[in-house]
Amino acid sequence: MAKLLQVPPRFFPSEWHIANKTQYASAESQRSRSERVVEESQRLVDEIEKTTQKTQSDVNKKIEQRLEEIKFWKQELDDKLKELVNETEVLLTFKTRVEKALESCREPLFIAQECLLNRERRVGIDLVHDEVERELIKEVEVLQGVMALLERTLEQSNEQIRLNRSAKYNLEMDLKDKFTALTIDNYCADLTNNTPDIRYAKNVVKVEGNSVSPQDWIDFSNINVEKADKQRNNSLALRALIDSILSQTAGDLRKQRDTVNVAFRNRVKETKDAKSKLETHLAKVMDEITSQEKNIAALKKAIADKEGPAKVAQTRLEARTHRPNVELCRDMVQYRLMSEVQEITSNIQRLKDTWAQAEAELKGLSRRQLSLEEEIQVKENTLYIDEVLCMQMRESISINNF
Repeated sequence: MAKLLQVPPRFFPSEWHIANKTQYASAESQRSRSERVVEESQRLVDEIEKTTQKTQSDVNKKIEQRLEEIKFWKQELDDKLKELVNETEVLLTFKTRVEKALESCREPLFIAQECLLNRERRVGIDLVHDEVERELIKEVEVLQGVMALLERTLEQSNEQIRLNRSAKYNLEMDLKDKFTALTIDNYCADLTNNTPDIRYAKNVVKVEGNSVSPQDWIDFSNINVEKADKQRNNSLALRALIDSILSQTAGDLRKQRDTVNVAFRNRVKETKDAKSKLETHLAKVMDEITSQEKNIAALKKAIADKEGPAKVAQTRLEARTHRPNVELCRDMVQYRLMSEVQEITSNIQRLKDTWAQAEAELKGLSRRQLSLEEEIQVKENTLYIDEVLCMQMRESISINNF
């Protein structure tokens, strides 16, 4: 049997019209939806463009504000750094003054101690604990006290310089970071949508774990500024103290130096006066020795001169003992001769006694001469020590304002 041909289905005209209308409606609906999407898209594009521009403009303003903040604090830090550096340099000059003052005390101390040692070489009664020695001991104590004070001041200066440098380091590190931040934010401020090297970056929308708040950022620099101010003020106060100490100690040392020098001059004058009086007495003793020596020579001559009369009287008496018989008479001549012999003998003895006394006085005068000469030598030794060794050495002491 022949196969039956399949015939496509047939639609009614009404169905055809309905189908066309359906297509028209669908097309119109699709077009309408598309138009709304186009309109919405354009509106969204415009909105986002405005938002993006506004946000970018706001970000640019924020960056500019941030740059101004960084510049402000950078200027603050820079000003404080300059002030602190200048103050530290001035404090270093004050430290040098303290070091020079301390060094300049060593020679006066050595001289004062050397004077005390030299004066130990005084001898005899001149080894006295006089005003000079008391003032020299006081001068040593004053110098040692001043040196101890200057050493403590030097330690304070070194510590303050260390603190200044520590504050300076903090300012420099902060400034270094500010400069880096300023460089980065300036770079960010210069970026535009047409800048060639802009690019996408991964994982940038985040808050770094080690980041700080704006207040912490301000506090950090503010603390560095306050520390710098504090150390600068401390340094200023220390400089004022150093100036006062140097002025006061220089005045004390000059006063004590002058007091010692006056005591030395007075003592030298006193010693010279004593030496002059001793020399005057020595001259008188020497004159008296000469006079006594002449007196002794006169006494010896007087005794010798009495030998003749004594021999004559005794010879006469002896001769008259040979008178014969009744001529051996106790006449006036006999009594007078006997009286003459006794008188001469007594006078010779008196002369000898006076001679012995004169010899004793001469020995006494000789001893006094030796004592005076020794005492004059003592005074000469003292004058050499005080006037030549000590006072000339003290002429080199120069105490100016440190």
